[in-house]
Amino acid sequence: MPTDHLSFPRQHARTQRFTLGAPRAFTVAPDGSRVVFLRSASGTERAQALWVLDLDGAPHERPVADPAALLAGAGERLSAAERARRERSREGGAGIVGYAVDEAVGTAAFTLSGRLYVADLRPEGSSPAPVRQLDVPGPVIDPRPSPDGRHVAYTVGGALRVVAADGSGDRAVAEPESESVTYGLAEFAAAEEMDRARGFWWAPDSSALLVERADDAPVARWWIADPARPAAEPARVAYPAAGTPNAEVRLFAYPLDGSERTEISWDRGRYPYLARVLWDGTGPLLLVQSRDQRGQLYLAADPATGATRMIHADEDPRWLDLHAGAPARTGDGRLVRITDEGGARVLAVGDRPLTSDAFHVRGLLDVGADDVLVSVSAGPGAQAPETGEIHVLRVNELGTERLSTEPGVHGAVRGGPVTVLVSATLERPGQRVRVLREGKEIAVVASHAESPVIAPRPTLTRAGGSQIPAAVLLPAGYREGDGRLPVLLDPYGGPHGQRVLASHNAYLTSQWFADQGFAVIVADGRGTPGTSPAWEKAIRHEFTATLDDQVEAVHALAEEFPLDLTRVGIRGWSYGGYLSALAVLRRPDVFHAGVAGAPVTDWRLYDTHYTERYLGDPAEADGAVYARNSLVTDEGLSAPAEQHRPLMIVHGLADDNVVAAHTLRLSSALLAAGRPHEVLPLSGVTHMTPQEQVAENLLLLQVDFLKRSLGVV
Repeated sequence: MPTDHLSFPRQHARTQRFTLGAPRAFTVAPDGSRVVFLRSASGTERAQALWVLDLDGAPHERPVADPAALLAGAGERLSAAERARRERSREGGAGIVGYAVDEAVGTAAFTLSGRLYVADLRPEGSSPAPVRQLDVPGPVIDPRPSPDGRHVAYTVGGALRVVAADGSGDRAVAEPESESVTYGLAEFAAAEEMDRARGFWWAPDSSALLVERADDAPVARWWIADPARPAAEPARVAYPAAGTPNAEVRLFAYPLDGSERTEISWDRGRYPYLARVLWDGTGPLLLVQSRDQRGQLYLAADPATGATRMIHADEDPRWLDLHAGAPARTGDGRLVRITDEGGARVLAVGDRPLTSDAFHVRGLLDVGADDVLVSVSAGPGAQAPETGEIHVLRVNELGTERLSTEPGVHGAVRGGPVTVLVSATLERPGQRVRVLREGKEIAVVASHAESPVIAPRPTLTRAGGSQIPAAVLLPAGYREGDGRLPVLLDPYGGPHGQRVLASHNAYLTSQWFADQGFAVIVADGRGTPGTSPAWEKAIRHEFTATLDDQVEAVHALAEEFPLDLTRVGIRGWSYGGYLSALAVLRRPDVFHAGVAGAPVTDWRLYDTHYTERYLGDPAEADGAVYARNSLVTDEGLSAPAEQHRPLMIVHGLADDNVVAAHTLRLSSALLAAGRPHEVLPLSGVTHMTPQEQVAENLLLLQVDFLKRSLGVV
């Protein structure tokens, strides 16, 4: 057993997967004078601080808000609502984990331990009190300055309130009528599945707010207990499981002068999902979706009357995806959206597509005066596959220009003439953050992230006739002639979870498993993002297709790499956990052991917006679709093969996303069927595993189980 890298699990856990100390959450002032960002002091420090990089004159960094100083050494306290918000966003950090700014990026608002703070971001010496705490009711969630910087809106206790930036005039704008109602907060489905964390939006002239009213009274109540603390009351949560009612969502315009509110009206019966809201110089823009997500409308709204008019409609026989940053509008009011046309995912401005099938558009980064920045990967018409690469593309009426040049994974944030380009490559650990002015590098934002003690050596390839994107990792020091290796598949394998990336840090854990004596395969089959609309949408009603692609990948790669197909294991978390359990139950002829972390086992117990998008209404086809795709039904195991294989199931008992009932039902069905298995319950752990000892020991226990099960010496 190799011992060179046994310190990696501890380092991986202590650094929160090497994210601590790395700069993130960039905002660029529209005049290009400064860049705002978050960063902790070291690669093991969880508390994020607020920083500014001044670009006028010689570029230099300066700290604006330090959590340790603001709390005077006291521990951070989080409300239940804030913990839930962080769980939805998968935020594992501490300190200042988010901030919002005014239009000029001169003022920032943030919370710390439930308190509201306002920071002056302008150069030193321009304000006698660069950071001040405002005396308002708490615990505060999601404070946002008005565009003119004169006010801050925030939520507390389900109410939306507004206070002047100097702390005066605090008042309630909208207060809940009952315990089930909140104002200004995104409901569960939006926060968990639509990538919409916001629940209120300022008018560009700071005169009014659009405010979401969410009533979760129709939503079923579930109870999440901590069996390790039998004296503690279970947590009561509203969970919209597939086929059950969602929260009722409405939208209101509230003038800041206190005059009567106006409800924004649309056909909520047909289009119940409020997926996106934007308020720019042209007015409010809404994107609303049907429950089956096969239809959506882009609506222009009049905040004075509440009337809406359709400016565009989309339909798709499978489903319509939501995209980061979209929709948006140009300065002259043209709609900017990402859409599927002619087998490609393209950028459209107005009625005109501006990109070809050479690109697969993934997200909208910025809309400028004469161009648009987008995130892209190689499309179905690309000359080269560029496996795992993501690039930043500048698009206008004349054509396209790639801003990121080296192979890797790139993203960008722009303000005026300044672009922050964030790049990861296979050759170097972490990310490099370059600040460009009109295309020329003027600064690099420092990272304090630790360098991993191991260096992954993935081979990126395409597997089988389906050309499945894949990465193969062999043990350090492996030489041709050393013989075939036991195999470990390490996928996510489902929607929204691309794992094959041209990025060093993406393979750290996979390389550690390889160094324990495995040939590790990471494969992105159908359903995973980044290839084409057809690739992503091939799993409609058939999650089992994702298992077929893992089988195809391992068989095809065995022709090129030293794989021992008599010893094949698989591990994964969340959808990857579902896929791992599915593999050992349905294809024991291929998979000989599996580790399933937080697996969905009965899709009737997962949420509406995600599950119904792919599997439809549970009542359709007498539940046959759900039964076929689930691991368990009311009758027990669903379509298991006769042969038994070792299975370890790991689940956090405090998980409110994939609740522990999934694992308990699977374990009960396995026991009833006489199938030995191991269950590892994690008390107090949610869908994330940020606790250092838990994260470290999970890796060690998994590799021990896989070695025992596959006979690895």
